[in-house]
Amino acid sequence: MNNNSRYILIYIILIFNLTVSCQTNKKENTMSDHKYTNKLINEKSPYLQQHAHNPVNWYPWGEEAFEKARRENKPIFLSIGYSTCHWCHVMEHESFEDTTVARLMNEVFVSIKVDREERPDIDNIYMTVCQIMTGSGGWPLTIIMTPDKKPFFAGTYFPKETKYGRIGMIDLIQRIRNVWNEKHSDVIKSAEQITAYLHQTAKAEAPGELTENILDEAFNDFENRFDEQYGGFGTRPKFPTPHNLLFLLRYWNKTNNQKALDMVTKTLTEMAKGGIYDHIGFGFHRYSTDEKWFLPHFEKMLYDQALLAIAYSEAFQATRNQNFKKTATEIFEYVLRDMKDKDGSFYSAEDADSENEEGKFYVWSAAEIDKLLPENDAKIFKTYFGVTPEGNYYDEASRSATGKNILHISISLDELSKKTETGIDELEEIIANSKKKLFEYREKRIHPHKDTKVLTDWNGLMIAALAKGARILNKPEFLTHAEDAAQFILSNLTANGKLLHRYKDGEAKIQGNLDDYAFFCWGLLELYESTLDPKYLKEAINITENQIKDFWDTENGGFFFTSENAEELLVRTKELYDGAVPSGNSVSFLNLIRLSKLTADNKFEDYAFKLSKAFAGKVKKSPVAYTQFLSAQIFAFGPSFEIVITGKRNDARTKEILDELHQLYIPEKVVLLVSGENREEIIKLAPFTKDYPEINNAPTIYVCKNFVCSLPTNSIDEMKKLLAK
Repeated sequence: MNNNSRYILIYIILIFNLTVSCQTNKKENTMSDHKYTNKLINEKSPYLQQHAHNPVNWYPWGEEAFEKARRENKPIFLSIGYSTCHWCHVMEHESFEDTTVARLMNEVFVSIKVDREERPDIDNIYMTVCQIMTGSGGWPLTIIMTPDKKPFFAGTYFPKETKYGRIGMIDLIQRIRNVWNEKHSDVIKSAEQITAYLHQTAKAEAPGELTENILDEAFNDFENRFDEQYGGFGTRPKFPTPHNLLFLLRYWNKTNNQKALDMVTKTLTEMAKGGIYDHIGFGFHRYSTDEKWFLPHFEKMLYDQALLAIAYSEAFQATRNQNFKKTATEIFEYVLRDMKDKDGSFYSAEDADSENEEGKFYVWSAAEIDKLLPENDAKIFKTYFGVTPEGNYYDEASRSATGKNILHISISLDELSKKTETGIDELEEIIANSKKKLFEYREKRIHPHKDTKVLTDWNGLMIAALAKGARILNKPEFLTHAEDAAQFILSNLTANGKLLHRYKDGEAKIQGNLDDYAFFCWGLLELYESTLDPKYLKEAINITENQIKDFWDTENGGFFFTSENAEELLVRTKELYDGAVPSGNSVSFLNLIRLSKLTADNKFEDYAFKLSKAFAGKVKKSPVAYTQFLSAQIFAFGPSFEIVITGKRNDARTKEILDELHQLYIPEKVVLLVSGENREEIIKLAPFTKDYPEINNAPTIYVCKNFVCSLPTNSIDEMKKLLAK
C-alpha cells in the first residue's frame, strides 16, 4: 500500500476513534414479540432467523439490497456472525433490538445480515478487510461499505453507547452519516484504495519448493511456545487446534523426536482433564479463556468434535494410551446422541448460553450434587471434579464467586484412592454412576440453542473422523454412521456432480466452496480405507476432478475458495491458513497425494506438486500457521507406503490382516483391496492392481515403500517388518 493509501486508512480510522477487540463468543435471541418483521423472515439460516424480528430493516445478501443502496445513495451496513456467537447476540440485544439505534440505522444505511457459516466466501473477504484495517478480527464482524461492496470502515462488536474508549453505535452511525455526506469523495477514494490493496494481498506469493528443514522450523516454534505445565502453546486464550497436534504426531513418527510426542500427549491429557471438556455429556467446548484449559467458552462446534476425535484416535493408535481411546469414544457418543439428525446428517453447533446465561446448562452447585448423589459418592465426586461450596466459576465483571462449579479433574485417581481409602476400581464405578445421574438430571434443564443447519464441509470432517475412528478404535458402529452421512450428502447436497454447501428444512442451497469439496473428499477417502468399498474411492475421484475443473488457478496454481461459476465478489481469494479448521488447499494437498498413490494416476501427483510449489513462499514465512499443509508435505517427502491386499473382504484371514494393519500408526500410507467381489471395479479405478494375484491361494499382502516394492507375503509378521522404519 502506498503512503497516500495508508494516509486515507489512518484518516478513516481516526474519524471513528476505532478501538476494537474482536470476540468469538455467543448468545441466544430471546425476543418473544413479533412487533417487527424484516426481509430475513424467509431465510433458512438460524442466525438470520434470529434477527428476522429486529426493528432494523435487515436484508439478506443479494441484489435487492445493493440496488436499494445505489438508488438511495446510502452506505451499506454489513453485519456478519453466526447463530452460536455470544457477542453477536449481545450486540443484537443492545443495538439491533433497540428502536433508537434501529431508526438511525434505517435512516443512514441499507443493512445486510450474513451468516458466516452459510457464506464463508463473503466472510473470508471482509474478515481480511477487518484484519488489514484494524490488525485483528472476529465476530460479530461489522463492515461499512459503498453500494458496490467496497469497504471503507471495519470493526467487530460495538456497544450502543460510547464507553471505555470504544465508540458506540449511536455515535458511530452519526459520524458515518457526516462523513458520507460531507467527505463523500474521500470515502469513495478510501474504499477504492482499500479494495486495490485487498486485490494486492490476494495475489500469489512467489512459487518455490520446500525442503524437509521446514518441518524442523515448525517443530522448533512449537517447542519454544509449549506450555510445559498445562500443555498447549502460548498462554491465553488457548484453542485446541487439533491439526497442530496431528502435525507433531507425524513429525515424531518421521524423526523419532520424543519431545514432539510428549507435547501431543501432554496437551491431549490436560485438555481432557480440564473444564473445556464436558465431563457429563462429553464433547469439547470451543476454547479455553485461561491457560489451564479450565474456563471454557461453552459453545460446541461440530468441526471441533471431528478434528479432536481424529487427534485422540491417532494419539491412541500411536501410544496405546487407553485414556485417549476413551476420550475419542466419548466425543463420538456426544455427536451421535446430540448432533445427528434422523436423516443421517450432522448439525452445526450448540450455543454457549441457555436462559440468557453463558454456561448455565453446564455448571453445578455443590448442593445440587449433594442432593443427587449418596453422601459418600457426592464427597468422592466433588473431590475428583474440584467442586466447592463457594464455586469455582466466577462472574467476570465482579470477579465474585457464583456458587457454581465447572467440573474438571482436579486430582488423579491414585491420589483420590489414597485420600479416600477406596480402591481405584470402586472409584471408577462410583464416578461413572454419578456422571450418569448428573446427566439424567441435566437433561431436564433448558438446553442451549442448537444450530440445526447441515454444512457439507463440516459433515465431511465428521465423516472422516467416524470412518477413521471406526477402524482405529475397533468400533464398527461408527462406520455405519459415517456411511449414513456420506449418503445424505450424495443424495441431498450433490447436483450434477457439483456440491451444494447448506441443507436446512428440506432445502439444499448455496454453491459448494473449496472446503466442501476438500473436506467431503477427505471423508470419502477415510470411508474407502475403512470399508475398502470402491464406490467411495470412485466418488472421491469424481469430487476431486470437479474441484480441479472449477476451482484450480490455472495461472498461479492452488485452489480458489470459490468456483469459477460462483457469484462474483470483491475478490476471488485463495485460503491456506490452517486456523480453527484446516484450509481447503491444505486438505486438498493431502487428498491429491493419497489419490495419486491409490490410483497411480500421475495427474493427481502433478496437481499436488504444483499446489506445494504455489504456496511454498507463504509457508516459509510462518510454518506453524500451515500445519495441515505440512502434514501433507510429510506424506510427499516420504517415506510412504502403498499396501495392496488380495483376498475376499469377508475372509477371516483378510479381516485379521486389516485388523492388524489398523493398529499400526502409519499416517503416510494408502491401502487397496483387490478381491473377487470388487476386482473389476477396483481395476478400473487403479489399473495397476490387475497384476496383484493371490499367492498360495490365500490372502496376500504387497508392500511398496518409496516406489520400491517388496516380495508378496501371506504373513502378518512379515507385513509388520516391511512396514517398520
